[in-house]
Amino acid sequence: MNVTGHTRGSASIRDVAAAAGVSYQTVSRVINGHASVKQSTRERVLAAIDELGFRRNATALALARGRSRAVTVLTANTTHYGYASILQGVEEAARAAGYSVGVGVLESADEAAVTVEVQRAADAGGGLIVIAYDPAGVRALEAVPAGLPVVGVVETPASDPTGDRPWVWTDDRKAAYEMTRHLLSLGHETVHYVAIPSSTRRTSARTDGWRQAVQEAGAPEPPPLQGGWGPAGGHAAGLELARDPSVTAVLCGNDDLALGVLRALHEAGRPVPGEVSVAGFDDAPHSAYLTPSLTTVRLDFTGLGRAAFALLHGVLEESAPVAPRPVSVPELVVRESSGRPPA
Repeated sequence: MNVTGHTRGSASIRDVAAAAGVSYQTVSRVINGHASVKQSTRERVLAAIDELGFRRNATALALARGRSRAVTVLTANTTHYGYASILQGVEEAARAAGYSVGVGVLESADEAAVTVEVQRAADAGGGLIVIAYDPAGVRALEAVPAGLPVVGVVETPASDPTGDRPWVWTDDRKAAYEMTRHLLSLGHETVHYVAIPSSTRRTSARTDGWRQAVQEAGAPEPPPLQGGWGPAGGHAAGLELARDPSVTAVLCGNDDLALGVLRALHEAGRPVPGEVSVAGFDDAPHSAYLTPSLTTVRLDFTGLGRAAFALLHGVLEESAPVAPRPVSVPELVVRESSGRPPA
């Protein structure tokens, strides 16, 4: 047996499995002395262990027992409100169940970098939760090895996923639809939209919900402005909207974009809500304390994280069926930034 690419003692249990041509579960059984392993297989695994200099560690012991009370969350962002709240929910639920939580940060969407991070998380044992709201997260979810327990936190799927996809999501399409209908019901001729990016298709579910409401109302459909994720993008879009006197209502793809739009309208002398109504998305903590306070859509991201762990926990404990499902009913939070259009 000739194994290259590893310094002695640096190999993982999966390296041993690959060298011996067996599953990592079989390596675990050999390590733990299970009698169910054939002698020829045991000898092959022991030879790989000896050549690679593999050292039995806590992860190997956990795998040998068939279960690791740990999960790793893979995410490209730990600071944006939605991502951070999902992490909080996962940690709360995992702690209550006696599981530890590790975080793997996807620093790039580059395929090689993502593969390395996924492999590192897989080697840690337990299961994975992947926040797939961006290209790096989507690629990581696709790169998870077959047989490794994983749950994806994803955008609202364009169509109902098959039952073998353990996903959770919020119904962003419905949320954007309801908020757009609310603004139209105030008497606005139409609603302009500042969009967040989509990681999985040309337009995000939030854009789809906005468009559906506008079309159903027979209102003019202005082209969405691409704002990115943060206040700077919202500010740039807001300056463009402020120059158009026909703009009286703006829906933003998240509250950070709305923050930038509010600033741009203030700079342009367009009072909110006197001339322009502004609504955000997510109900981030700062939205209630802006001037004016922000009308927005509340989504329970912390609950989404708890639901993701609950689904993964069921897989790890073999106590619940794997089923994709939406989580969190959107709630309109009407505050000072929206009102009737000017006479």
